[in-house]
Amino acid sequence: MSTFIAKPLIVTGTDTEIGKTVFAAALAGALGAHYWKPVQAGLEADGGDADRVARLSGLPRDKVLAEAYRLTTPCSPHRAAEIDGVEIDPARLALPRIDGPLVVEGAGGALVPLSRSMTYADQFARWQAPVIVVARTVLGTINHTLLTIEALRARGVEVLGVAFVGEAQDDSEATICAMGKVRRLGRLPHLSPLTPEALREAFAAQFNLADFTAETGAA
Repeated sequence: MSTFIAKPLIVTGTDTEIGKTVFAAALAGALGAHYWKPVQAGLEADGGDADRVARLSGLPRDKVLAEAYRLTTPCSPHRAAEIDGVEIDPARLALPRIDGPLVVEGAGGALVPLSRSMTYADQFARWQAPVIVVARTVLGTINHTLLTIEALRARGVEVLGVAFVGEAQDDSEATICAMGKVRRLGRLPHLSPLTPEALREAFAAQFNLADFTAETGAA
């Protein structure tokens, strides 16, 4: 079987703790994709985001790839690396060589630093892969989301669309998509309890999988 560099889908967010990992788990599970979080900054008792994705996505554990960097301090990756006495090397962030689709999750927002001279958005530009922006629906999301889209496009990064998380806010969602000239991919509601079954059903109800698999040519 031949091996190739997959054309991944990159998942970023407008902020930290907005539901980005939950969305990435749902997307990877729906696609039957491999999942990779290149830099984990901060470990909890039950592990990091890759461990959470393994639990929520329904994927076989071997489809959840090991991080390039697994840092202990819950802060910006550049600082977490410094505390751990390491430097994040862009060469170690090259996309994994796999067969099939790949979902790659960033950390925090698009302009989170990986080093004192490089942000995640800079790395996205190097990957030359489409980016999904995960955004909350709460007050302030219009500004945060449009700024994120602008920062990505300024680096030549393709924005596939926006995936909203939270309660429906029709005007805010429509305003972002119209002013940002970007596709609304869907909205994932907050789920309680958050189980693999509930997540799978919510994603299937709210998103069209074809939006993530078709050639879009989005700007």
